[in-house]
Amino acid sequence: MALLDVQIEQMALHTEYPVTSPEEWQSLEDRHTSGVYTKRPVVVVRGEGAYVWDAAGRRYVDCATGHGVALLGHSHPRLVAAVQQQAERLITCAEAFYNDRRAELQAELVALMPGMERVFLCNSGTEAVEAALKFARLATGRPGVVAARNGFHGRTMGALSATWRPEYRRPFEPLVPGFSHVPYNDPAALEAAVGPDTAAVILEVVQGEGGIRPADPAYLQRAQELCRERGAMLVIDEIQTFGRTGRILACEHYGLEPDLICLAKGLAGGVPIGAVLIGPRVGKLPPSVHGSTFGGNPLACAAALATLRTLRKDSLPARAGELGAWFLARLRALSLPIIREVRGLGLMVGIELRRRARPYLMALLQRGVLALPAGPTVLRFLPPLVISPDDLEFVVQAVADALQAPPPAEGEGEDG
Repeated sequence: MALLDVQIEQMALHTEYPVTSPEEWQSLEDRHTSGVYTKRPVVVVRGEGAYVWDAAGRRYVDCATGHGVALLGHSHPRLVAAVQQQAERLITCAEAFYNDRRAELQAELVALMPGMERVFLCNSGTEAVEAALKFARLATGRPGVVAARNGFHGRTMGALSATWRPEYRRPFEPLVPGFSHVPYNDPAALEAAVGPDTAAVILEVVQGEGGIRPADPAYLQRAQELCRERGAMLVIDEIQTFGRTGRILACEHYGLEPDLICLAKGLAGGVPIGAVLIGPRVGKLPPSVHGSTFGGNPLACAAALATLRTLRKDSLPARAGELGAWFLARLRALSLPIIREVRGLGLMVGIELRRRARPYLMALLQRGVLALPAGPTVLRFLPPLVISPDDLEFVVQAVADALQAPPPAEGEGEDG
């Protein structure tokens, strides 16, 4: 029996719907999906390490990783074992009760950043941002939030108010009042914006959706000084940078001591989780000011513990720093006319093009590489930290081929 037939037969065993081809899976999903996602014409059915396979049996090097979520790669054995064992023991336990896995995770999370004292657990990055903004307003008694142009912090109403791109914001205006945006890496603009009504300054250490743009060290240091001087809270969004940049937290590169740190995406290796690390200037929060039904559930906590311990045991953040520097150097060495700039930090890499990125994402897909956009003209690469140098070299060659060949017809954009 052909590989495709075997895979289709195996998929059919797990569904009540008759399946005869990958195209029928696409048709079924198109029939019922909400419509808010632009989809690529591939049905991903399995993953292992840095690879995923589609329903036709084709293998891809995954540099999308669910928008950076599969930090340890797909189906990492330690993560799989932790989830299996916890699922057999206890899946859910609300924070109205104590739980052993949650207590372990909270202790390990506060240890990531000196000075952090407490943790709020939730389910996603946008939820972490919402919580951090509420905590900053509560701690200061102020309404204002200063964010950066080209920043991305999520799509719920508060997080969307901090997000920059007008096409995300405009359909839902009026948004939450009190938010302003200033140019990124511009200390003078930040100084002019932070005033007596500012509750928080929220920044990414590396802007992800905004084009893979690392912050200048002096800019982040000045942001911290301003918050201390003027009574605002410094909120650092590490949702996409977690583990990727050469350190577990990207703000470690800059000697920052944020008041609130937002985590999500790769924190549990693919299991949904979000977290806010809470510093002493915020302190212990009063009961009932916020909450989350599923936040801190034992299954997600067990997955996050396995992920954190694997990052440390296998020195994966340091490996990401070394591989990322090599990857950046190889991409910069391509010196193709279509490339405007290659930038990044660790295994968070962007290629800014002189043309729109979407057609080249499709060209990479055809060459066996999954990547992401980061705005209209940037190719974004978020490979798992376990990726091999050989696979990164394969990606470099695929990029070179894709950027030198006539691109496929341009389609719609997508985001993360």
